[in-house]
Amino acid sequence: MRLSTKGRYAVTAMLDLALNGSEGPVTLADISENQGISLSYLEQLFASLRSKSLVRGVRGPGGGYYLGRASDEISIADIICAVDEWVEFTRCSGKQNCHDGQRCLTHNLWDDLSQQIFVFLSDITLADLVERGVEREGKRKGSQVAAALGIKSVA
Repeated sequence: MRLSTKGRYAVTAMLDLALNGSEGPVTLADISENQGISLSYLEQLFASLRSKSLVRGVRGPGGGYYLGRASDEISIADIICAVDEWVEFTRCSGKQNCHDGQRCLTHNLWDDLSQQIFVFLSDITLADLVERGVEREGKRKGSQVAAALGIKSVA
């Protein structure tokens, strides 16, 4: 799987949008600042995301981006595929010519792994990631409160 920065940054930017888009449109400048991603890089990513209707833009003062669909309708696989990334473990990119023009002995293994990862990423939505983050943040804050009160953790 060659999940480059393109796919990682697209998922990160979409998660930022899901977390911060309820109050109004989110600017790419805000996402850039929040996530440390170059503004020009975000512009390229959002052009691809917009073409797949994963985001929608609002122009003018106070403009920015919203999610194109509800966060529970956007899978991580949708995002990665929108920016032309693909989860592929075969050396031949599925062409079955990786061993002197022939299919290698382990082609089916790597092809099956690629499919499993795609299914895995298809089953995770932005809403799932938001929920996981909220749970993690709640546990962290709960631990801080407990420590401040002198309560020992029982985990």
